[in-house]
Amino acid sequence: MINLMGIKKNYDDVQAVNGIDCKIPDGQFIGLLGPNGAGKTTTIKMMIGLLEASEGQIMYDNLIMSKKQVELKKSIGVVSQHINLDKELSVYENMIFAGKLYKMPKNEILDRTDLLLKKLDLFSVKDRPTKKLSGGMKRKLMIAKALIHNPSYIFLDEPTVGIDVHARKEIWRFLKQHHQEGKTIVLTTHYIEEAEQLCDRLLLIDKGKVFKDDTSDKLIAELGAYKIEQDDKMYFFDSIDQANEGAKNIKGIYNVSATSLEDVFYHYTKEAYEWKS
Repeated sequence: MINLMGIKKNYDDVQAVNGIDCKIPDGQFIGLLGPNGAGKTTTIKMMIGLLEASEGQIMYDNLIMSKKQVELKKSIGVVSQHINLDKELSVYENMIFAGKLYKMPKNEILDRTDLLLKKLDLFSVKDRPTKKLSGGMKRKLMIAKALIHNPSYIFLDEPTVGIDVHARKEIWRFLKQHHQEGKTIVLTTHYIEEAEQLCDRLLLIDKGKVFKDDTSDKLIAELGAYKIEQDDKMYFFDSIDQANEGAKNIKGIYNVSATSLEDVFYHYTKEAYEWKS
């Protein structure tokens, strides 16, 4: 289990994370959702030991995460927002280099490389220089590199940003397989459908705090299973009958439909987006 206990992170006079308490059981797929600047990436950097918390502790079972916790970090795989591949090396060479960084035996590196490249449909381009890969292939290679050492914990910070729908769906299938194998996965994403498709549980974050923690179904049910949408306003109802009854009092053009996770996210973070626009 990963246990975040009163985590805070300050940058001079800015409080990026403001007291997060959260328990993540082994084998759970967690989504961190929030507007830009909400504290998602900072939280992940503290969870993987890149940043020290200003206050609080992060525990992996009975171990406290810190920058010096080398052995614990060996059980973690990280996919960052930004492309971190060596563009002059081939796909295969990037994988071999990653395995050597973890001091893996040569035969294990080769076996894991072949397995991951085949699963992510990269084996046919294994000898291609990374700089000549498409955006989707680069993202898949980053995931393969992060998993070369078969980590128990996987952290994904916007892993499918900027790629086409086909590549995104392929990555989703791959991540679902690893989840089924019992991996603990933490994901940040701005693609609401991605979180809805992949995650067992969602943490909604804004202003450095978790303000909602539940499954997507329960978050939708809490707000209302159906909505009336008119211009930039939404009215939520527990049933379609209640929504249709409420619509009788609305003038002008409106739409009645099922509430989505995107509606929930927008409803709770609307002020943050309006402030930034």
